[in-house]
Amino acid sequence: MEDTLRIGTLIGGGDAVRVIPQIAGHGFESYSLTFWQTTGKTDLADTAARVRELAEEHRFVISAIGVFGNPLTGTGDNADTLASWERLIDHAHLFGTDIVNGFTGRLTGLSIDESLPKFAEVFGELTKRAADKGVRIAFENCSMDGSWKTGDWNIAHNPTAWEKMFNAVPADNIGLEWEPCHQMVQLIDPIPQLRKWTDKIFHVHGKDATIAWDIVKEYGIHGPKDYVWHRTPGFGDTNWTDVISILRQAGYKGTIDIEGWHDPVYRDQLEMTGQVHALNYLKTCRGGSFVPNPV
Repeated sequence: MEDTLRIGTLIGGGDAVRVIPQIAGHGFESYSLTFWQTTGKTDLADTAARVRELAEEHRFVISAIGVFGNPLTGTGDNADTLASWERLIDHAHLFGTDIVNGFTGRLTGLSIDESLPKFAEVFGELTKRAADKGVRIAFENCSMDGSWKTGDWNIAHNPTAWEKMFNAVPADNIGLEWEPCHQMVQLIDPIPQLRKWTDKIFHVHGKDATIAWDIVKEYGIHGPKDYVWHRTPGFGDTNWTDVISILRQAGYKGTIDIEGWHDPVYRDQLEMTGQVHALNYLKTCRGGSFVPNPV
């Protein structure tokens, strides 16, 4: 038996077949495959078949597949985002996952409240399509620099918005792709929020943050100095032992997949150094490797 809470990483869906063999030896136990705005020219069936072969060889799972764009507008570079959601829902079973993730989208420049009717229309249909295929939909809690009043990408970045979203589309198969980082940049304490929302957390991103409280206290959050940085787990402020304990107490059986490429220090040539440190750190926070009890 293996541990039911795996630690993995995010990887571009179109690059998976090329990149996974290069990093599998580091010990990643899961991969979340991501596309930006569109699945593009990627042959999903062929990619799924090749990834499943790699999974068997290297003993990992595909935790989720997702597209990150604005499915509510259907304009410009987001013209294929909604169709990509449909494609991924239809192909998820080929990858061996039941989670499709991404942003909710929003009506550009309008408030969360003004975007909710369009969200309910689009995801009311997508959740039905997903339910028919045994798929769950998970929204990343990233603001993408938006606020309650305006934004370009996502409404799922605030617990009040979550309540409104899940009331607008009351389906058991929509939930959250949660990470502490996106709450911490709003100066929200992620721990009490996590305890409250575990039932709706389907997938977890391994991304942390460092808050410079000295800068907040001296310059505020609208001053000239940065006051918070996205961090790779192991380098930020979050107690991941607490996070994992809370998830396990709630019966979470998903994965924590590291979202790299954001850390201001462990980046460029140090990217994988940081990610492998995070992988081993998160494995330690869950208690290490699985050890069977005596019979």
